[in-house]
Amino acid sequence: MTVKQAVIKKKSVVKLALSGLSLSALLTLSACSGGDNTATDEPAAVNETETVVVEPAVPAEAEPVVEAEPVDVPAVEPEAVSAEAAAEPEVLAADAGATLYEKQCKVCHEKGLLAAPVFGDKEAWTPRIAKGIDTLHMHSAKGFNKMPAQANAEVSEAQVHAAVDYMVAAVS
Repeated sequence: MTVKQAVIKKKSVVKLALSGLSLSALLTLSACSGGDNTATDEPAAVNETETVVVEPAVPAEAEPVVEAEPVDVPAVEPEAVSAEAAAEPEVLAADAGATLYEKQCKVCHEKGLLAAPVFGDKEAWTPRIAKGIDTLHMHSAKGFNKMPAQANAEVSEAQVHAAVDYMVAAVS
C-alpha cells in the first residue's frame, strides 16, 4: 500500500467517524427537543380548514318492509358438533404412512439428521417405542426436541400418525 493510499484510507475513516458522531448528535437533539411544550411569545399557527358536513341521501320512495315468517331452526350445541367431527376419523389410503415417509420424513430419518432415529434401526427406535405409541404420535405431530411439528396445513395429524406407525412397523 502506498503512502497516498494510506492517507486516503485514513481520511475516509475520519470522515466516517465524524459522520457517525454528527448523526448521533442530531438524533440526540431531535429526541430531546420533541417533548418541549412550554409557551412561547409567538402565537401558534392556526390551521383554518373548512368543515364540510355530508348528510345521507334520503331515498325518494321507500319500499315497504315485509316481515318474514319465523322459521324454527334446531339449535346445535357446539360440543355436539366437535364431538361428531372427532367421532369421524380421517379415512386414509392404505399406503398413506409410506407415502408421507417418502415425501417428508425420509429427509431426516434416512440418515439420522438432527438426531432422528434411522428408519429400520431397531436399537435407535426401542427407547422411543417404550414411551408408547401415543407419545410418538404427539411428538411427531406437535414437534419434540429438534424435530419440528409435522402436522400443518398440508399434512393432517392422521397422516403423521400413519407415517409414525409405518416407521414403527419397520422395526417391530
